[in-house]
Amino acid sequence: MSEVTDTWLQSQKHFSNSVEHFYNSMMAANRAMFPTLSNGDDETDAVGDRQPAIAPELTYSKSEWTFDHADDGDGVVSVGDSIRFSKRLTEEEIQVFADASGDTNRLHLDSDFAEETRFGRQIVHGTLVSGVISAALARLPGLTIYLSQDLQFLGPVDIGERVTAVCEVVEDLGDGRYRLTTVVEDEDGETVIDGEAIVLIDEVPEDALDD
Repeated sequence: MSEVTDTWLQSQKHFSNSVEHFYNSMMAANRAMFPTLSNGDDETDAVGDRQPAIAPELTYSKSEWTFDHADDGDGVVSVGDSIRFSKRLTEEEIQVFADASGDTNRLHLDSDFAEETRFGRQIVHGTLVSGVISAALARLPGLTIYLSQDLQFLGPVDIGERVTAVCEVVEDLGDGRYRLTTVVEDEDGETVIDGEAIVLIDEVPEDALDD
């Protein structure tokens, strides 16, 4: 077992049940980024026979997603580096996230119900909003592995709103681990999520560099 793997396993010992739930939700958030992917269920043809579902080719980027990486150009993560990732959170993604995560809170899915709440309207799942942080961190040089994430939800995000994750490396913890500030802003530049993450930056597998 490699030293990097040992470091990662040691970090896992400190995870609480709430953090494990957060990661499960983050996985669902990442799945919601690709709402056109097949859910793996078989489809029925014209004569009623079950046919294997065919998933479309995975798309690693979309034209309406934007990101910007500010660094010193050496391709290595360093203190002071920052990255921004922006995308719009659609109604379809909210429905996919609700199905993938099991979070069917009517505040996010039922407009009539949501009108009677303190928000007066449907809003996006908080964890789906925070998923753009994961999307930003995934675009750092190397292979990013989450070790921990602290979040404070400061405001709601409306369906169809474009949000931006802003992550900045603030400390090199050694052994490939880094601490970052993680903020999500709404279209008006207001902070709706504030937090801090610790990630492990591993080397990208050599075979992947040839793709």
